Amino acid sequence: MSKFLYILGRKGYDKPWYFIVGWIVILLLVLGLLGLNGVHISSNMQIQGTRAQQVADLLQKEVPSLSGGQGSVVFTVPRGERLDTGPRIAAIMRAVKKVYQEQDVVKPPQPQTPVQRPSARGGAAAAQAAEAAALQARLPYGPLVVQGHPVPGVIISRNGRVALFQFGFTVSQSSVPQSVNNAVIRDVTAVQHGTGIRALPGSTLEQNVTEGPTEMIGLVVAAVVLLATLGSLVAAGLPLLIAIMGVGIGVGGAFAFSKFFTVIDITPALALMIGLAVGIDYSLFIVNRQRRLILEQNLSARDAASRAVGTAGSAVFFSGLTVVIALCSMLVIGIQFLSVMALVAAATVAVNVLLALSLLPALLGLVGEKICTLKARRQSAAADRHGAAHRWATGIITHRWLVILGVVVCLGTAAIPMAQMNLGFPSGATANFNTPARQSYDATSQAFGAGFNGPLVIVLEPHRGKVTPQLLGHVVQSLSTTPDVSLVSPTGESENGRLAVLTVIPQTGPDAQATKNLVRTLRAPRFHIAATYGVTLGVTGYTALNIDMSAKLAQVFPVFMGIIVILSFIILMAVFRSLLVPLIATGGFMLSILATFGMTTAVFQWGWLHALFGFDTGGPLLSFLPIMVTGILYGLAMDYQVFLVSSMREAHVHGHRGPDSIVHGFDHASRVVIAAAIIMTSVFSGFIFSPQMDIKQIGFGLAFGVLVDAFIVRSTLVPAVMALFGDSAWWIPAWLDRILPNLDVEGDRLQSELLATE
Repeated sequence: MSKFLYILGRKGYDKPWYFIVGWIVILLLVLGLLGLNGVHISSNMQIQGTRAQQVADLLQKEVPSLSGGQGSVVFTVPRGERLDTGPRIAAIMRAVKKVYQEQDVVKPPQPQTPVQRPSARGGAAAAQAAEAAALQARLPYGPLVVQGHPVPGVIISRNGRVALFQFGFTVSQSSVPQSVNNAVIRDVTAVQHGTGIRALPGSTLEQNVTEGPTEMIGLVVAAVVLLATLGSLVAAGLPLLIAIMGVGIGVGGAFAFSKFFTVIDITPALALMIGLAVGIDYSLFIVNRQRRLILEQNLSARDAASRAVGTAGSAVFFSGLTVVIALCSMLVIGIQFLSVMALVAAATVAVNVLLALSLLPALLGLVGEKICTLKARRQSAAADRHGAAHRWATGIITHRWLVILGVVVCLGTAAIPMAQMNLGFPSGATANFNTPARQSYDATSQAFGAGFNGPLVIVLEPHRGKVTPQLLGHVVQSLSTTPDVSLVSPTGESENGRLAVLTVIPQTGPDAQATKNLVRTLRAPRFHIAATYGVTLGVTGYTALNIDMSAKLAQVFPVFMGIIVILSFIILMAVFRSLLVPLIATGGFMLSILATFGMTTAVFQWGWLHALFGFDTGGPLLSFLPIMVTGILYGLAMDYQVFLVSSMREAHVHGHRGPDSIVHGFDHASRVVIAAAIIMTSVFSGFIFSPQMDIKQIGFGLAFGVLVDAFIVRSTLVPAVMALFGDSAWWIPAWLDRILPNLDVEGDRLQSELLATE
C-alpha cells in the first residue's frame, strides 16, 4: 500500500495539471447533473415495517385524502377579550375559507348525520353514552358556531380567548410544497390586520429554516489552527482548499442524485460538517508529514511529498476506510432515510480521502519548496526536541495508574445522565419561546390540552363486514371513556366501507410517557374495545410514527454497534498487527461515547447551559442521534488511534522499546493529532448554533465526542494503558501474523526500498 501511494504521490507532484484538471472535470460534472436534475429534499423520515407506517400505507391506499399531513393555527386575543365577536369571527371565517381553497388542502367535511347511539336496551352501552356525554360537557372547549353552524375544523376555548384551527393536507407533510405552507401562513396571518387577533402557525407550517453562517465559525478557527500548526499561509490554505472541493463534490452529488432517492433535509448539513472536518484533517496529516521530512531529514519538497503520501497517506487511507465502514454499517438497520444519510456521508469521506491522496500532491507540486518558509527551517533547527508533548507523555507513563483511574471516573460520571435519555423528535414544545411554533404549542396546551399538539389517527377495520353507524358509534363512545383519551371524532370512511378513520386526542403531549402507553394500549390485540366489537385498531399519525421510529432505532442499536466494532477491530488488527491495541481502542471509544451521550442528555434534555447554546427548553434527543453520532465518532476516533498509535508502532519497529516507543511516537504525532482534533471540534461546534434543533444536537454530540476522545482518551488514556503492557502490546500469535496482509502503514518497507535504491 505505501509503495503504491508513494508512486501516486510522485506522479501527482510531477504532473499536477493532470490531476487538477481531472478533479475540476468531476466537479463540473456534478454541477451539471445538479442543474439537470434539480434539488429534491424531503423531511419524510419513514421507517418501513413499523406498525404506524403499515397503517399509514393502508390509509394511503384506501382513503388517500385522509392520509396526508396536518396543519394547525392558533388564534388568540388579549386577556379579557373574546374571539367570537362580529368583526373577529368574520376575519377568522375568511381565513378558514381561503385555507380550504389552497392547493393540497383537504376540503372541509360536509355536515354528517349524527352517529346513532345505542338503544336503552343495553344498560352498559347506555351508561357509556351518559359518561361520554358528561365528559364532553366538562371539556374546556367546544366548536366555534356561527349562525347555528360550526366552522369546519375550528374549536374555541370556553373563555373565548383561544381558537384552534386544524386541517389536513392531501399529501404527506414532507411533500407539501413550501409555496403552499407560505400561502396558508399568509391567509391566516391576514386576520391580524385591525382586529387585535394574533395568528400563530403551528410547527408543521414553519417555513424551512435556512442555515446561517454558523459553519463559518468553525472554518475561521480551522484556518487559525492550520496557520499555527503549519506556520505558512500557503501550507494552511491547502487543507482548506481540499475540504471545500470535497464538500462541493460530496454535497453537490447528494443534491444531484436526490431526484432518484429520498434525501431528507438534514443529510446535506451532515455531509457538510463531516466533509469539512475530515477533508481538513486528512490533508493536514499529509502536509505536516511532508514538512517534517523536509525540516528533519533535509529532503527536497518533491521527495518529501511522495514519502508523505506513502506513509501518512497509508494512515489516511485506512482511517478513511474505518470511517466509511462505520457509516456503511448503518445500512444493516434497514431504514431508508438513514441508509441514504450514511451513504452520502460515506461518499463524502471517500471523496476527501481520494482528494488527499491525489489532488493534494498535485497542489504540493505547484507550491514546490515554498511549502516551508526560511523562517520555519530556522525554527526547526533551533527547536527543543523535548517539548510539551514529550513531557506530557512522560508524566502520563510515570503516573499511569492514577491517570487511568481519573479518566475512568471522570468519563463514567459524565455518562450518568444517559440513564434518563429520552428519544423523540424536535417539535413546537422544544422551539424557542419567541417563535410562533412554540407560542402556538403552548397556547394549544393551555386552552385545549397538550394532546391536541399530537393527535392520533386510528384506522378501524371490522373483522367481518363493513363499518356500520352502530358499530362506529359504539367504538367512538368506548374510546371516549378510555383512560388518557381527551376526545374522539370520526374523520371519514373508505369508499368500500371496509374501514373508518378516527382522530383520537390524548390527554398528554406527544412526548409524554402516558401517550406512548396509550398507543400500546390501543394496538394491543386483547384491548377490550377490539375484542368486544370484533375490530382491529391501527394507530398512525405523526406521534405514533415517532414512537415507532424511536423504538425501532433503540432496538437495532446493539446490532449496529456489534457490526462496526467487529469490522473495525479486524482492520485495526491488520494495521497494527496486534490484538491488544484494537481492544484498547474500542474500550476507550466506549468511554467516549457514553460520556458524549450523557452530556448531550444533560444539555438538550435537562437544559444545562441552554442559554449558551441558544435554546430555551430541553426536550427529547433526536431519535437517530445515538446511531448517527456513534457511527461517525467511531470512525473519527479510529482516525486518531491510527495516526497516534501508528507513530508509536513506527518507533517500535525502528528500535525503540517499552515506554520509550510510546513517548517517541507520541512526541512525533500528538501535535498534528491535537491540531486535527481542534479543527474538527471547531467545525462541528459551528453547527451547535444552527437554528435547527436536530442539527444543533448532532453538532454538539460530535464536537463534544471528538474533544473527549482526542484529548482525554487518545492523548491520555491510551498512552497510559499502552505503558502498562509495554512491548507486549504489539504481541500477535504467529499463525495470525502469517495470514494477515502486511499493510506497511508505518512505511518501514517503503523506507528500506528507498534506501536500497539510493
